[in-house]
Amino acid sequence: MNTRTATTLAHAAARGDAAEYVADIATRLRLAKMTVYRLIDAGTFPGTIRVGRSIRVPAAAVEAYLKGSVITP
Repeated sequence: MNTRTATTLAHAAARGDAAEYVADIATRLRLAKMTVYRLIDAGTFPGTIRVGRSIRVPAAAVEAYLKGSVITP
């Protein structure tokens, strides 16, 4: 995980950010979990939170990724 985008759980909770698990994101985006980990490592989801061995991604970052990947004809 990219350390410059990581924040603490306390900071995220203070902001009231909802966070999603990697497995949930993978299911939602129809991707493999490893692909989501690679996206996190590449800095695609800013504000990623590491809690112990678990990684949480802000829901707003996932929504921004989805909105940015829409192709309009």
